[in-house]
Amino acid sequence: MEGVLQQAVAIFEHAVAAVQPQQFMQKALQGITAPGKHRGPQFLQQVTGASESEHPLRIFLLGAGKAAASMAFEAEKILGGRITQGLVVTNHLPAYTLQKTTVITAAHPVPDLNSVIAGTAMLNMASAFQPGDLVIFLLSGGASSLLADVPEGATMEELQELFNALLKSGADIRETNTVRKHLSAIKGGQLARALLPANVFTIILSDVPGDDPAVIGSGPTVPDPSTFAEAWAVLEKYHLTEGLPEGILQHIKDGMAGIIPETAKPGELSHSGYLIAASNRIAIEAAAEKAETMGYHTRILTSAAAGEARELAQTLAELALNYEGPYPACILAGGETTVKVTGAGLGGRNQELALATGLLLQHAPHISFLSAGTDGIDGPTDAAGAVINASVLATAPDPRPFLEQNDSWHFFEKTGTHVRTGHTGTNVMDVMVLLLQKP
Repeated sequence: MEGVLQQAVAIFEHAVAAVQPQQFMQKALQGITAPGKHRGPQFLQQVTGASESEHPLRIFLLGAGKAAASMAFEAEKILGGRITQGLVVTNHLPAYTLQKTTVITAAHPVPDLNSVIAGTAMLNMASAFQPGDLVIFLLSGGASSLLADVPEGATMEELQELFNALLKSGADIRETNTVRKHLSAIKGGQLARALLPANVFTIILSDVPGDDPAVIGSGPTVPDPSTFAEAWAVLEKYHLTEGLPEGILQHIKDGMAGIIPETAKPGELSHSGYLIAASNRIAIEAAAEKAETMGYHTRILTSAAAGEARELAQTLAELALNYEGPYPACILAGGETTVKVTGAGLGGRNQELALATGLLLQHAPHISFLSAGTDGIDGPTDAAGAVINASVLATAPDPRPFLEQNDSWHFFEKTGTHVRTGHTGTNVMDVMVLLLQKP
């Protein structure tokens, strides 16, 4: 990989390092606020520096998402023996050992049996909670799949087929999670209902544009303003209502008719609070700092980029080609695109974006581009994303057939310019890096 491409990777890696749980968990725990009383910095001293007899507060760690285990690991280091019990579900078994917290691994981006086992286990734990107990819920992206249940009358296979169809439809994360929340008795604040009479505080690692807690991980512990009718509208918009399994169809109809309770609405969860502890903006700002140390004149576009990957590619390419400013330059963006899958290839949104952008920049040898996911996993592949420029394309096969088949992984496997990090232990959407040398 040539020097400028390695620089792009180094900028991305610095962004990922800035949103690791060890960077934010201490501050997040100090900021815990329980309903009716403020737990400021004194809270941490209380729970770490006193015996159980002096302070009988029982603390439980629950969590779901790609970063749940790493967040729990940091929480255990800080809270130590004050944790009564813990349970988190994630997509990758960590190399380290948790002392008080059980880890369940489940599937992503489509739930599996372990996702349901995790949901059942959390509900079983909740049945033993007492007034005054504190549940610290550790939420990060991926929780929608990793923590799941199946509506009565439906099967796991039917749920998996629908979620797969949603992922390929081009629906954005808000639309996708609106449907997910209304096919669950856990999502959309419903887990927080079940955790009563305990107080709940959720520490959130955001992986959605706008950092809306009701969307992140389908918001199991926060109020949800969306409705069954809106879930149905999403299915209609993406032509997914035809052939909908009878159990799922009946569940949504019953919800719209008021036979099944709605998700938890604003004002309902007075026992539950939350904190957005880290987000894509933090990662992008760290990337900018790294680029500046390399001598780049840096500009941040946004930390909420969204839309179809090929459309964003057009926007980014035009911006780079029309750039007027000092060189060398680094233009940064963060967010999460969608891909409407029509081909039979292998890839992910970052690799698709990189390939589409690279194709548009193939006659601009002074511009290089990277797009990669901060979780280290792009779609159902082993790569976080990819880097590309005209030099890569000069010796590569024609990229157009790969793009037409949504087969970006195989293209970048041939060029050797995948970005591979493995599971990073964090997840704040994607980072996009444009590096411009003087033409």
